[in-house]
Amino acid sequence: MGSTRGEQQAQEAVKARWEHYAHGADIGVRGIGRSTAEAFEQAAVALAGVITDPSRVEAREEVMIKCEAPDPEVLLVDWLNALVYEMAVRRMILARFQVNIEGNQLHGRAWGEDTDVARHEPAVEVKGATYTDLFVGQNSSGAWVAQCVVDV
Repeated sequence: MGSTRGEQQAQEAVKARWEHYAHGADIGVRGIGRSTAEAFEQAAVALAGVITDPSRVEAREEVMIKCEAPDPEVLLVDWLNALVYEMAVRRMILARFQVNIEGNQLHGRAWGEDTDVARHEPAVEVKGATYTDLFVGQNSSGAWVAQCVVDV
């Protein structure tokens, strides 16, 4: 079933972006895009934005990430938790992302650099993505949204 011209125009008008939203003592991360993959990329930028200003992070090192999950919601949590893990063990901040989703598999690339406390001024350490407020789908304007709460 094809999309209507109006739906196509709405999707073309979507501007990829990320944002935070308040959720008790934790922080919600939300990615918005023209596709599920773009929304996942933006959710990852929002994750980086919890730690520092993503524009302060240089893309010096690439990290490859693969995830597989039974549905898009669990895939989002797995993707974000894989990023949290990689940042913790590598002692770096990842802030640029490229995602390809095929079925239940995600192949991601992330770029960043070693954490520089003086330059990055990290605000908090993200402990992990949760299933709280978890949503992956399209909103009323046709944009794809990927969101959940991260534990800080």
